[in-house]
Amino acid sequence: MTEVDDGPSGPQETPPFLLRLPGASEVDPARGVLLDEVGTNGSRKFRILAGSPARENEMPSFSKHFTATARERETLKKTGVLRPSARWPGWLELAQDVDCGSPSFAAGVLVGAPRNGWVEWRTEAGAPLSDFMEGIWTGPARAWLVRGSNVSGTDLVHCLWLPEERVSLAAPRLRQGIGQGVSKERLRTVVEEDWGPTATYNQKLELVEELHAFLSRMKPGDTVCTLSGGRFYVGEITGPVEQTVSDDGRSNLRRPVEWQSTGHAYDTLPEELQQRLSAQHDVVDLTTAQPHIKGLGRSDEELADEAEAIERDPSGTIPAIAARRELELPEPEQSLAAELLVHDVSWLRELRDLLWEERQLVLYGPPGTGKTYMALKFAEYLGGGPEQVKLVQFHPSYAYEDFFEGFRPREDPRSGEVAFRLTAGPLRELADLASREGNRHIPHFLIIDEINRANLAKVFGELYFLLEYRNKSVRLTYSGEDFALPPNLFVIGTMNTADRSIALVDAAMRRRFAFVELSPRYEPTSGLLRRWLDREELDSRPADLLDALNSRIDDRDFHIGPSYLMKKGAHRAGGLERTWRTKILPLLEEHHYGESLDIEKRYGLDALARSIEDGEPNGPSS
Repeated sequence: MTEVDDGPSGPQETPPFLLRLPGASEVDPARGVLLDEVGTNGSRKFRILAGSPARENEMPSFSKHFTATARERETLKKTGVLRPSARWPGWLELAQDVDCGSPSFAAGVLVGAPRNGWVEWRTEAGAPLSDFMEGIWTGPARAWLVRGSNVSGTDLVHCLWLPEERVSLAAPRLRQGIGQGVSKERLRTVVEEDWGPTATYNQKLELVEELHAFLSRMKPGDTVCTLSGGRFYVGEITGPVEQTVSDDGRSNLRRPVEWQSTGHAYDTLPEELQQRLSAQHDVVDLTTAQPHIKGLGRSDEELADEAEAIERDPSGTIPAIAARRELELPEPEQSLAAELLVHDVSWLRELRDLLWEERQLVLYGPPGTGKTYMALKFAEYLGGGPEQVKLVQFHPSYAYEDFFEGFRPREDPRSGEVAFRLTAGPLRELADLASREGNRHIPHFLIIDEINRANLAKVFGELYFLLEYRNKSVRLTYSGEDFALPPNLFVIGTMNTADRSIALVDAAMRRRFAFVELSPRYEPTSGLLRRWLDREELDSRPADLLDALNSRIDDRDFHIGPSYLMKKGAHRAGGLERTWRTKILPLLEEHHYGESLDIEKRYGLDALARSIEDGEPNGPSS
């Protein structure tokens, strides 16, 4: 047994720990013990016991990203300490005890691949090693970003963290004796007293969150990341926090870390990870992006091989591989073109390509051109069903609080009292749904009907920025959280060009959306009614009348779309005349309001029918 002094409770005995190697059902598990001795970087050492098995092969990229562990394996082989096993053909075996800098380093030596030793070294009863580390916050492994490239003008990443295998946090005014496991409530009092008037209220709030994360939430086995010189570095926390003295207090809180040997270019990182990295805090929880981090620099085969040692549901997926699953928008097929009565499936494919490239587009055109119907059906096809599609309609009084989030009166289900509570709007709800684990490869669509009828700058607020910079995040107005639009969230707006509020659409809006016109002058709208009449086996006369009508309307933004006449009621006895009188002519009366124009004489059914019979589709000019 090895005693571990790991907190105020004094020494604690720990049992031997076992490590089951991947693909080793016929091989005994490796055995090891946790040591009292602490390495140069503050990590507690771990001893692998003689007779422990090891894999002969190692992960192909192991020597590149985990140079120190790979070098130790090679040294042990050359010296005969790690040699072919007589008991287990095809495996290696330790000839003597080997001391390693941390449990994870020890596991990596045996497996030839990265391993979280705090989780995978277990007792006979299955308890992980981390359960025996008193004073250290327990729970599943998390991932963290700690910024160190500009701490009081110094790049600590290259001058301290990487060479000395540490990560640190500047807390120059923090009193001595504030150690591992301190509560957030205690930190609030300490920060208020120790920083006093030297920090603003918001700065103190931020300090409490960062200190609590570094002191109490981080634990051995967690992933830690940082950025420096355009590169992203990944490591593993290997021990408890240490409070020390440093020049100018730039690094007086420290944790030991085993850093991977190479960094990753920032521009090559997955978009979801870049979004989290753009949060403007010194300590950021990256756990939601953990599968992306784990997969950096490793092939699917390496990740699958690494996962073999973890007890898991065999029917499940490996998170790091699942995170790589490409988001796709299916290619429109002829069946969709037939359903939407589009003249050519290539038009739908171009629409799909625009949406893929821009993430946001607007279908615009005169009334009745089927913009909303097209948007809904197209989104349902691309998303795989209506569950991934949400529709909202803008109007002049629509606001940010309606669209994204704001305080709304809500009744407390327990007390029955009504109070203002932060309530999510349709965009926030859909974004939360799209970003759930397991949903990130599924396209989700927000349809904004009549997008030009609201004050767009007021409705979108800071979200305007995210429409253009999808790999960034912003601090939200009400909740104060960091928010980014999920990569699998697409926005389709519809815009009625006959609505004078189109003037509210400014250059910023036009820059963030691709615009696609649906006009009676062009396909797929120009021949839509004829195709529908043909499919329904109805007379083509209404299509002739609509063409004649639009030829008399000078302003193309007020042309009449075919959807008014694509209803069964318009083709029953008296239906055409009723639709013309109650739906179409009122639109044209509004268009010519204040003009001395006889609407019936110019646009009435009788006038249009006579012009068609006379072979003069343009008819009289007044």
